Amino acid sequence: MASEPRRSRGFGLRALFDRRFTALIDAIAPCPWTAHTGDHSVVAMRSQTTATRPLYTPDERVRRDATVWTLVQGILAPVQFLAFGISLVLVLRYLGTGEGAAIATWSVLIKTALLYTIMVTGAIWEKVVFGRYLFAPSFFWEDVFSMLVLALHTAYLAAVLLQIGTPREQLLLALAAYATYVINAAQFVWKLRMARLEAPARDTTVAA
Repeated sequence: MASEPRRSRGFGLRALFDRRFTALIDAIAPCPWTAHTGDHSVVAMRSQTTATRPLYTPDERVRRDATVWTLVQGILAPVQFLAFGISLVLVLRYLGTGEGAAIATWSVLIKTALLYTIMVTGAIWEKVVFGRYLFAPSFFWEDVFSMLVLALHTAYLAAVLLQIGTPREQLLLALAAYATYVINAAQFVWKLRMARLEAPARDTTVAA
């Protein structure tokens, strides 16, 4: 019987620590995105790590399939990848031989224009499907990495327009931007695979 008060004090201390921890997190690190606001308690954080959110809820899947922006993204993605492949060859050719600086530069500018286009239309798509232009929970880290891709492409564009550095230095910057683009593209391909694997699983569950 003597252990009961001790146990109660233990639970009380844990609850107090939980409340203090929640208040501390909310005070020093309020998250600007609504998907990450709410209960920061230890219990809630544990439950969030164990619970898995589907890539699309049923309503989000319906909106994704109904909007024309899904088709737009489906067209722009392979077009941009084709432009990337051609541009990569031209950039590597220049860096290896010193020939074709102008055409390599134009190829990167075209690739950058396509990137801006797919970023803007992708944000619209995300708004239609998830209700926000960027950083929806299902694509949060993909969007974060997309910001790095966009920043490096923009830095290249600024270097060309402001004539900062030599053509070789500019195209080396483009090569760094292309490396991040490949990683970002792989992220989205992986999420596309996840979406395809999710759909039959849910259909089987409903049928059962």
